[in-house]
Amino acid sequence: MVCRGRKPDPGLSKHTINTIIALSCAGPPVLACGAWLKNTVCVTRGNEAYVSQLIGDLDSAEARTTLDDTAARLCNELDVQPEIVAHDLHPDFYSTQFAQTYAAQRGLPVVAVQHHHAHIAAICAEQHINDAVLGLALDGVGLGTDNTPWGGELLCAEGVGFERLGHLAPLCMPGGDRAAREPWRMAAAVLFQLGRGDEIAQRFTNQPGALTVATMLQRNLNCPVTSSTGRLFDAVAGLLGVNDMQSFEAQAAIQLQELAQRHGQIAPLEGGWWIDERSVLDFSPLLAVLADCRDTGYGAALFHATLAAGLAEWVGRAAHQRNIADVALGGGCFHNDLLLRTLSGRLAAQGLRVLTAGQMQPNDSAISLGQAWVALQSIKQRI
Repeated sequence: MVCRGRKPDPGLSKHTINTIIALSCAGPPVLACGAWLKNTVCVTRGNEAYVSQLIGDLDSAEARTTLDDTAARLCNELDVQPEIVAHDLHPDFYSTQFAQTYAAQRGLPVVAVQHHHAHIAAICAEQHINDAVLGLALDGVGLGTDNTPWGGELLCAEGVGFERLGHLAPLCMPGGDRAAREPWRMAAAVLFQLGRGDEIAQRFTNQPGALTVATMLQRNLNCPVTSSTGRLFDAVAGLLGVNDMQSFEAQAAIQLQELAQRHGQIAPLEGGWWIDERSVLDFSPLLAVLADCRDTGYGAALFHATLAAGLAEWVGRAAHQRNIADVALGGGCFHNDLLLRTLSGRLAAQGLRVLTAGQMQPNDSAISLGQAWVALQSIKQRI
């Protein structure tokens, strides 16, 4: 069942509220404060969730002030006083700090919601899903319950809780967050992982830091690991020579998608992935082939086809084991229409029902809605 969102009533400020989502149940008012990137604020009233206009990334004083003002205006215009406040699991996000301060000043309970759980919960909120659902959350980064950066997650979500069933094989990020801006670093990490670390310096001769990165990987210095799908896209872009340095978010992934679409549909690489006993999905065989590929269009198409096939097998196994037929696809990687269409087709062919974002975007702008939905579930659980 698709939940029908609607635009704000004439009496509500269109400058504050972007979308109203009808929820499957009513509850006390919730204030959810979103994430760091593409921040939005969500307030619930009765059985409706009111999601604010996009505030944006919270790396400026102006954006942070806008979050403060937006939360106040939403509550004022809706004439509600929140009874519970929700925020991301990351303690350093301004949205988290704002939520905790807001709640402490008013003596309200707070709920910390893991980032990828919120992605899946947002889809559940839109689609009126109250039972257990498999959630495939693919994005750049979100803090996991183990305090490491997640981003390629297979979850089972139900109500206020979730279980991490599996994740993509971890990749090193030499230089930490810098690796998210420089895909060649992720490519270097893959080469090292494949036992080809001696190729890094000669392969990236245009990067003055290549030898340093090779040493960092060898000594495991400032090389945090992540299960991020976004960083996997970056690694492939670096291996294929499509993009070494990004000038805007997801530039490398967008270029890969465009190359793959121009090349056309191809079959996935046979044996291009494996799934271990802990349900870790590893695309090392595919990456080894792409490391030697000189046809960027073919390489991009092969990556997309094999990624979708591997994800579909991974999800299908979990669906069979858990006897769950609903699969929610959330996270910014699902802006990639080629990946979304190919994967959805493979999942549907296995008899699974694919749930995707409707009124909301699949990216972090939906996080506040997911947080609000989880907070409402927590209230139901206490009653």
